[in-house]
Amino acid sequence: MYFYSKLNKSSNNINVAIIGCGKFISMFLAQYKSLKNIVISKIVDINIEKAKANCLSASLSSNVISSINFSDDIFDIVNDDNINIVIEATGNAKAGIANAIKVIKSNKHIIMVNVEADVVAGKYLSDLAFENKVVYSMAYGDQPSLILEQIEWGLINGFDVIAAGKGTKYHPSYKDSTPETVWDYYGIKKEIAENAGMNPKMFNSFITGDKSSIEMAAVVNASHLNFPKHGLNYPAVGVNDISKTLIPKTKGGILESPYQVEVISSINTKKENIRDNLRWGVFVVIAAKNSYVKDCFGQYGIITDPSGKYSTLWRPYHYIGLELAYSIYSIALQKEPTGYTKFYKADVATFAKKKLMKGEQLDGEGGFTVRGEGVAAEFSKKNNILPLGLSDGLIVKKDIDKNELITLDMVDCNFSEDIITARKYQYSLIS
Repeated sequence: MYFYSKLNKSSNNINVAIIGCGKFISMFLAQYKSLKNIVISKIVDINIEKAKANCLSASLSSNVISSINFSDDIFDIVNDDNINIVIEATGNAKAGIANAIKVIKSNKHIIMVNVEADVVAGKYLSDLAFENKVVYSMAYGDQPSLILEQIEWGLINGFDVIAAGKGTKYHPSYKDSTPETVWDYYGIKKEIAENAGMNPKMFNSFITGDKSSIEMAAVVNASHLNFPKHGLNYPAVGVNDISKTLIPKTKGGILESPYQVEVISSINTKKENIRDNLRWGVFVVIAAKNSYVKDCFGQYGIITDPSGKYSTLWRPYHYIGLELAYSIYSIALQKEPTGYTKFYKADVATFAKKKLMKGEQLDGEGGFTVRGEGVAAEFSKKNNILPLGLSDGLIVKKDIDKNELITLDMVDCNFSEDIITARKYQYSLIS
């Protein structure tokens, strides 16, 4: 906290490098000229010209762009001792894991915008960072980090944190959406989305529930909360009713047990927007531990459940890459992450979105062929699941029915040694 005050007392530059220059980073770059002490020295991307174009569209001047060293080689970052913090934003789990390992072993702090990589190998990566005395951090502005901040607020102030999560636009019929159908479901014209540089495959993952499963798994692995045993419920709940709904069934809510993550939908079963929805925001449900605290809730107009015991704190929006700088300053000024993986409790399994034929290629999160669902880590190990983040590009070895769980023995997988090591490490933590 109070980073701005600290910055005003500091003249030290924070040298930052970026891997992957897509929409999230473009939003961060749009704030660049207003950020004190941050110097972006290098950007690595497989498409340098597109990366430069994204910089230009984010309102960077030609002079600023020319001052940045663009490359398609990760070692241009790894071998540069002047770089303090690296932002991994490729959105590709396989690439992200490999990049993170190289960055960490080169003794640089890393911010993982790449939640996909974090869910596949986050515990391995965070432990590796600890061994190398660097910070491994989630990205502030992404919902997992913001949810964890609210959980921290609840715990540090002595509340019992019962549930936490985010809002989204979700309907059961959306789970089979593809990049061809996404914009109608999302509620934006295709032309507008394309002009804004919005990736249809990535945004489709928001609609299908893939991203929600990934992000909630990340929160579970970074907190005391657990994934719901039977998957996310997506109740259509407005902010004033969260504390009535996301509490244990024994107390009048829907939770099978306390201490769970959940995602609430902004639309009902008729696909109508519900009042006071939290489509873009995050929330935490807390419980008063004694009658005096309950009385305080009532005395100060705090919205609760009928018993007066449960209340909700919510943040109506997340600003995505526009607030990423907070992670940079947290690391640079305090050596503290804005959320990190502490456990391996949850994973995201891959299910067939349609009938798959032998020899067919999978296209991963938000695509045409598969979808993801959050599962317990024990389930992942016992069933030898194919993690959703590793599914892109794999060839199926047999016919697979729609909605069937896809396991590693069903696909031709030639994972890198880094990925094999990371998964073995995480599975070794399960008794």
